[in-house]
Amino acid sequence: MEFIQTKFNDVWLIEPKVFTDHRGFFLESFSQKEFADNGIAAYFVQDNHSKSVEKGVLRGLHFQKPPHAQCKIVRITKGAVYDVIVDLRKSSPTYGQWQGFELSENNFRMLLVPQGFAHGFCTLEPDTEMIYKVNDFYAPECDSGIIWNDPTLNIGWPVENPILSDKDARLGNFKGFVSPFE
Repeated sequence: MEFIQTKFNDVWLIEPKVFTDHRGFFLESFSQKEFADNGIAAYFVQDNHSKSVEKGVLRGLHFQKPPHAQCKIVRITKGAVYDVIVDLRKSSPTYGQWQGFELSENNFRMLLVPQGFAHGFCTLEPDTEMIYKVNDFYAPECDSGIIWNDPTLNIGWPVENPILSDKDARLGNFKGFVSPFE
């Protein structure tokens, strides 16, 4: 695996070694040893799998507040997404900044999203599936988020009128947001 540093401390774009032949491919999607060798000590407790049936589905920007903040490793198994993270760590020099990545079944890239970041994605193809590991269980009392089209963040999403859940359409703005992350 190759761990590529993003503009954020502790956020990694991960490119696994992919072995292909006439039968298909093989890759190691997670190795505790590889992660530890790269200074990542997260212990993952749950795998989640989501499917979005239409192009233009936007999920996020989500995060869990402490004490159940989550670190995630996201990976696309079918289709493609524009994946976005926002730094919510108050003491970070990149607080309030965002970065986007294209993750797809074809590029095999994964993204490590540590605690203290909001996360969201927009599907670029129909029938897109994402699998992600988390290091803490879902805690509804800690569930939170920021609206996808927040004017302060000004994220360059690849869609103007996304397909949203009712919950995501009602998320609050970044302006006035009080971060629970140091």
